[in-house]
Amino acid sequence: MTNNVRQLRKQHNLRQEDLAEKAGVTRQTIIAIENCKYNPSLLLALKLAKILNSSVETLFELGE
Repeated sequence: MTNNVRQLRKQHNLRQEDLAEKAGVTRQTIIAIENCKYNPSLLLALKLAKILNSSVETLFELGE
């Protein structure tokens, strides 16, 4: 799975700390998601999509 979290976060001028605070997670969680080391739960994916004004499908893409 790949993701566009970093790109969308930067488009919204958010720091990792800002996104983490809004989503109710730690900065380390955001770092892990952006580096494809952690797949978020559905609830967290939905929160991130809402915060970044995006769809879950835009944020996360299932690989082949």
